[in-house]
Amino acid sequence: MEKFAFVIHPLDIRDIYRKYPFARYLPDKLVEKAVTCLPAMKVSHITGVASSYNKAEGWFVTCPLTAKQMVELPEGYVINRIIGAARVAEKLGAKILGLGAFTSVVGDAGITIAQNSNIAVTTGNSYTVASAIQGVKKAAALMGYDICQADIVIIGATGSIGKVCARYLAREVKNLTLVARDTSKLEEIAAKILFDYGLAVKVTPYSRSALRKADVIITVTSAVDTIIGPGDLKPGAVVCDVSRPRNVSKKVAEERDDVLVIEGGIVEVPHGVNFNFNFGFPEGTAYACMAETMILALEGRYESFTLGRDLTLEQIEEIERLANKHGFKVAGFRSFEKAVSLEEIKAIKQKAFIKNCSQIKKPQVVSNLP
Repeated sequence: MEKFAFVIHPLDIRDIYRKYPFARYLPDKLVEKAVTCLPAMKVSHITGVASSYNKAEGWFVTCPLTAKQMVELPEGYVINRIIGAARVAEKLGAKILGLGAFTSVVGDAGITIAQNSNIAVTTGNSYTVASAIQGVKKAAALMGYDICQADIVIIGATGSIGKVCARYLAREVKNLTLVARDTSKLEEIAAKILFDYGLAVKVTPYSRSALRKADVIITVTSAVDTIIGPGDLKPGAVVCDVSRPRNVSKKVAEERDDVLVIEGGIVEVPHGVNFNFNFGFPEGTAYACMAETMILALEGRYESFTLGRDLTLEQIEEIERLANKHGFKVAGFRSFEKAVSLEEIKAIKQKAFIKNCSQIKKPQVVSNLP
């Protein structure tokens, strides 16, 4: 039996309240201070992971810091807390550890953690990229877009996931805009894409102007707060939100029935997996980063497959191949923790069409003034 573990952590203080209901009666700052004193620990035993080739079991191990704390607390302290979780995983018998949510982006994106662990470590970002791109292509097609001709925007393009998403898509699309705060890094990525694939991509630090023109958006920043609101999207836009916490405000779902927002990086795990822990997903589905850890365990590849901020297309293609081999596949669409049916997507497409038509037909005001 192959063995793996995966590190999880509370994204915000509400996750702590779900685990410890009594804490909601205490001041937020006291609760946040208290969780820094909690040690890394086992959360659940994962069973039923199997393919036609092998079987595995694993564990969820928690590093009890919120996303905000992982960003704001001293980097060395946070990394040591994650290393503590790796040691818990090792004691449980795991041979590979997956890093979830912000544990995969702190510091050098897992390199130091791997160097200080006796088991393999992976961020899972390779399969996150593969599954997100598969999902966004399917969603775009359902909304009537030819991905090759669509106006595509990547928010957070200088990060490890955003950068390789850009390179992956640059091989087949014609209109690509990269958005991030660091324009010098954006220009470096653009120059590399031009050299490798002959595609001249646009770059900008201004997300709103790029968003309002985009047909398809992939957002992959490590922002703690939402950065895309209801007024930032044109009718018919498709948004794949890969980030956790989310980059897209829930107000978009409440106020915009003419755009399609999907959660990126969600996959179906084959056979009868039981996580013995409710992280808000339907039975038999998981984040792609979790799935990458399971896939590598099933394959018996106890190696640090995805580490650091420089992912390669070869890694993406290899994990895609292994996922197909072991029966993992992109799950049905979900948006803000709810399933999205094909009928709902058709309704969104129709509403976008009506809104676009109404905007075209609006009379223009012509001024007689010189």
